Amino acid sequence: MEPKTTLDPQFSTPDVKPTPWSAATDALRDAKTYLLTTVRPDGRPHQTTVAGIWMDGVFHFGTGPSERKARNLAAGNHNVLVSVATPAWEGLDVVIEGEAIPVTDLDRLGRLVEAYATKYDDVFGFRLVDGRVQTRGAEDSPLFFEVRVRKAFGFGKGASFSQTRWRFS
Repeated sequence: MEPKTTLDPQFSTPDVKPTPWSAATDALRDAKTYLLTTVRPDGRPHQTTVAGIWMDGVFHFGTGPSERKARNLAAGNHNVLVSVATPAWEGLDVVIEGEAIPVTDLDRLGRLVEAYATKYDDVFGFRLVDGRVQTRGAEDSPLFFEVRVRKAFGFGKGASFSQTRWRFS
């Protein structure tokens, strides 16, 4: 799905072009850590670092059912922010706004388990057993979510600067 792409000239170097969505998806695919922001039931934000997978055009993350982010989502507000940033004054920072939807499809869960094992050297020990994802040392099965992107921002830094917005229908 190709988004509508616009450049904000107020925050961009003159004559710079909008960053292509493919550059943003590369950053989302290649990052190892992400910042996830959820909304508490009382409306306050909650932000935490997560490991994640960019697969099939959406961002995925896992969490224990008793963790704050899972409890926030269970309370009914599925709006989230996911961001990935470079620590240097060069590169591309990306922020996506979207809706976190539970992943329940067994095929997709199996692919996520494999993707996590590959990307993170199996540090989480996720396994799909009898239709449930299990991980070593945890009593409860982790929950997995996909973030359906509604809008995203890319902040290009370096010799030139750009602020690109991508909107999805």
